[in-house]
Amino acid sequence: MQFPVNLNLVGRPVLVVGGGRIAYRKVQQLLAAGGDVTVLAPEIIDEFSDLPVTLVRREYQAGDVAAFRLVITATGNTDVDQVIYDECEERGIWINSADDPDRCAFTLPAAFRRGSLMVTVSTGGASPALASWLRSHLELAIGPEFADVVSQLAIERARIHAEGQSTEDVDWQPIIAKVMADIGMACPVVRQTSEVSQ
Repeated sequence: MQFPVNLNLVGRPVLVVGGGRIAYRKVQQLLAAGGDVTVLAPEIIDEFSDLPVTLVRREYQAGDVAAFRLVITATGNTDVDQVIYDECEERGIWINSADDPDRCAFTLPAAFRRGSLMVTVSTGGASPALASWLRSHLELAIGPEFADVVSQLAIERARIHAEGQSTEDVDWQPIIAKVMADIGMACPVVRQTSEVSQ
């Protein structure tokens, strides 16, 4: 079992080794999270020139990972990925090798965003296709209006904190239902724990 975690990448250096379409998609996700991205590959597709990244056009060399907190490889070359994986493991750097679970210290879930809301689906690398399929179905059920729900709930949470109270003991279900009703959304009925256990 893997441990789920959301990384704060804002301003943190991330290396992507590979310059093709898969690397491009990974870089877009990293930039959306605020990462300071460097792309390293001998051949880099033109689309990268429109992104705010540092481009290094050459083969990977030993020591290239040293300045980075996170590394993602998308080379399609198992031998290269193994070299990078071994070096990252030795240095304690988190690494993901695209479509190569044996050379991953972490896996990437299928994800989509609605403002500050991020919904992820993961199979721990066992079936990325299933994770993507589930994500596409959840995207239909969780529409863009949820961005407004999150924003309103953040305001309510800040108000409670400003009054010197903890939000840990607040019954959020009626508050969420009210926010959704105010926006004009139907709030699904959530089964209580006692009902589930019967």
